[in-house]
Amino acid sequence: MSLLGDSAAIRRHKPGTRAILIALAALVLIVAMALDTKVVVIGSAEDAQPGVFSPEKFGAAEFPKIQAGIEARAVDAQTLADAITKDKDAAVKQYGVPTGTGGAEFSVKFTGVVGDAKSGVYAVSVPGIPDTISVQVQTGPAINGTDLRDATGEIKFGQFVNQIEYQNAGSALNKEMKKQVLAKIDTANLKGKTISVVGAFKPINPKKWLVTPVRLEVQP
Repeated sequence: MSLLGDSAAIRRHKPGTRAILIALAALVLIVAMALDTKVVVIGSAEDAQPGVFSPEKFGAAEFPKIQAGIEARAVDAQTLADAITKDKDAAVKQYGVPTGTGGAEFSVKFTGVVGDAKSGVYAVSVPGIPDTISVQVQTGPAINGTDLRDATGEIKFGQFVNQIEYQNAGSALNKEMKKQVLAKIDTANLKGKTISVVGAFKPINPKKWLVTPVRLEVQP
């Protein structure tokens, strides 16, 4: 091959100045991005971004208010049972809090003897409540429903970005209640004991009250 041919081959394979500059610019950009990147551990304090809904913070901040609101509204169970039996609509108007999903939430208080449990839900025999009404208290591990979110009427759908956040708010309150109320109690061994309860329920079936507690005390 001639010297001229060898020179042409070298020119074809030798990177041009422009390509070198582009490569250098890309390298500088990658280094800059690496220096500007901060590793944040999921679940840490730095993980919560301003303006982003945090169920954990919501539950911790709002549960004491919900607890106080339900306690302030709580009606003696016998009084409430008599009112619902006599005229459910009138009882809703007098004691209930309408919910956005239809129906109403009632806040109630009672003392009774604990019976059998099924999946963490205990039957409670409450003096003055007719046998036609079943009073139950859910103690976990799963706390279902949105009674705590809806019981006071203070938490509205419009406070949240979407339905998911609204649902998460209800779940967060249930979890916080477990931490602040049920964690102090041996919920696996309540049968036969006398308990005092303040809580909320939605009487989808007026003869079956599934109460979510905000206060549960075991009598000595």
